[in-house]
Amino acid sequence: PRVLGGVSWVSPRPLKSCFSPAAAGLYYLAELIEEYTVVTRRIIKYMIWFSSAVLVGLYLFEHFPGFMVGVGLFTNLVYFGLLQTFPFIVLTSSNFILSCVLVIFNHYLAFQYFAEEYYLFSEVLAYFTFCLWLIPFAFFVSLSAGENVLPSTVQPGDDVVSNYFTKGKRGKRSGILLIFSFIKEAILPSRQKIY
Repeated sequence: PRVLGGVSWVSPRPLKSCFSPAAAGLYYLAELIEEYTVVTRRIIKYMIWFSSAVLVGLYLFEHFPGFMVGVGLFTNLVYFGLLQTFPFIVLTSSNFILSCVLVIFNHYLAFQYFAEEYYLFSEVLAYFTFCLWLIPFAFFVSLSAGENVLPSTVQPGDDVVSNYFTKGKRGKRSGILLIFSFIKEAILPSRQKIY
């Protein structure tokens, strides 16, 4: 504690120490997803099924509005369409753009419903987590999984094999992993050996 003008106060924790566990966790998660794309695809598929079951259960037992549940189920169907080409997600594809629009529309419907109906905060947070945030977050973190694979790194006129061994996957990161790596280096700089 410091004393300033007769008043003692404790300086707040530095901002970078608050974000370092989250940045390290996201970086590690992105690395795992890039390494195990088949397992990640299966996990996302199970998350979509789980979210659909939760939506159906909310409709049957909690009497959630049919339109809101229907839009949520349609969104999950669009997610299955994205899963067909996983880990390759084209950001300009109609499936991806439709899923982004549906995520925003689902949030609008949820905010409108929970503004009119009273639920505990933990229940609202559980709805948002399992029905609205979990699957888009999984797709977002896995965007880097399909970037450095063999067919996508070939430039027109390049040889596939020589491109892989010279400019391909080794030692190079791009996309989300590059951003996470930059954040990790800004927060926790690596030590350089000095000879």
